[in-house]
Amino acid sequence: MTKEKREEKVLRCIQQSPGGVAWKRLCRNPMARFGGFLFLAILTACLIGPLLSSQDFATQDLARGAEPPSWEHWLGTDELGRDLLERVLTGGRISIGVGFAATFVALLMGVSYGALAGYCGRRIDTLMMRFVDVVYALPFTMLVVVLTVTFDRKSIFLIFLAIGAVEWLTMARIVRAQARSLRTLSYVEAARASGASHWRILRDHLLPNLLGAVIVYSTLTIPAVILLESILSFLGLGVQPPQSSWGTLINEGADKLDIYPWLLIGPAALFSLTIFSLNFLGDGLRDALDPRETHR
Repeated sequence: MTKEKREEKVLRCIQQSPGGVAWKRLCRNPMARFGGFLFLAILTACLIGPLLSSQDFATQDLARGAEPPSWEHWLGTDELGRDLLERVLTGGRISIGVGFAATFVALLMGVSYGALAGYCGRRIDTLMMRFVDVVYALPFTMLVVVLTVTFDRKSIFLIFLAIGAVEWLTMARIVRAQARSLRTLSYVEAARASGASHWRILRDHLLPNLLGAVIVYSTLTIPAVILLESILSFLGLGVQPPQSSWGTLINEGADKLDIYPWLLIGPAALFSLTIFSLNFLGDGLRDALDPRETHR
């Protein structure tokens, strides 16, 4: 490579926006590309598949009963004669929806709480983070179970709030650490010296620079939330019949594994692929948004 081409490449990299550079890094990561395409395919199938199917997830055919996979029913049927593929795709809507919604709740609570604690510092920071430490000491799954049993409503909306109410703690810690390091930088001091309000400093200077860490952790939180929802459904505290999530389907399949193994294989495989794809995508985003990465 000649000197002129090297200089042109460096200049082109400098002129690119941080978002464009991160996007190119992400596209160069084969595992992140694979995870993104795989998750997009699963999400599209869950959203569009039930609309195109002539089957209904709640339609029973007792005369058919449980049948292994065939051309008519690709994943087989359950004991009530319901098409398992239709139930898996419909359950994916609920599981993925819970993952995104609960992560959004955790995002709002964690970013707001952590940014405020990190920016204020001193006694306010100490007091706020000691509260986080106390709540953090409680078992996550047990706390969600207590919240679900206490309200005794077992609605999807309650699951959103219950899971989001415990998943915001780590987000708050990450954002607080980033905010503490950013509030001492020169551009924040200059904004404060120019008379900018605390709200404006938080909105215009701190939060935009926290975006990378927030995006990465949010991507890694979604599979954790889906897994937690599946555990609740496995324990009978999640989605209630006739609706089903991947957790309830895995629970039903595990009870009949020795008789009807296809009832577990289908939902467990799709659930595992979703978790893997999101983890690959999250790892790729972490590498792409890492400011220590150099242009290549």
